[in-house]
Amino acid sequence: MEILRTEHLCKIYGEGENRIHAVDDANISVAQGEFVAVVGSSGSGKSTLLHILGGVDKPTSGRVLIDDIDIFKMKDDQLAIFRRRQVGLIYQFYNLIPVLDVEENMTLPCELDGRKVDRDYVKELAATLGLSRFMRHLPNQLSGGQQQRVAIGRALITRPAILLADEPTGNLDTRSGNEIMELLKISNKKYKQTIIMITHNLELAKQADRVLTIEDGRVYCGRKGVAEA
Repeated sequence: MEILRTEHLCKIYGEGENRIHAVDDANISVAQGEFVAVVGSSGSGKSTLLHILGGVDKPTSGRVLIDDIDIFKMKDDQLAIFRRRQVGLIYQFYNLIPVLDVEENMTLPCELDGRKVDRDYVKELAATLGLSRFMRHLPNQLSGGQQQRVAIGRALITRPAILLADEPTGNLDTRSGNEIMELLKISNKKYKQTIIMITHNLELAKQADRVLTIEDGRVYCGRKGVAEA
């Protein structure tokens, strides 16, 4: 079943000779439970694409449908609520709240939404992510890899329709990066979580179900584990 679809998605910056197509007529379909990697060089438009898919940035034209909902037909406050409930975001630099401990960071989306926290699910996530012993630690007491695990837990806590990962291993050493990639694959299989990950690392991308390539804003579809123009 299709969980995400874009239709003629475009994002244009500037005018005249300075006009840049950061995303150029992208038509993407992602199935529920699929793990898709998007590969592109610096400036190719991959981060812009991801931000539009998550409703963080608005397109110049085209549509993004998540679970058959046209997200940019929503009012800003409705979109903010939808993002918080249905879109999990993982960033390269973690974006944890320094004064909150691990458990508080993980459950923050639920608290902001006024929803009851499922403590059993929190414990399950913590065990899956290897964080059970660190739930009362502050971010500055954790390694980079551990902080990214917390960010993954925070992204999964609402059981979102899609999880968007923006260079999740880009700020980590090779070993920690490989561990984070394994955790993403576990969340994909164990929780049937749909994941779209952008990366410049083709070797990591090949571990996904499918690879898309983006260059100069144009998205090219690939077969399982292979990017092709």
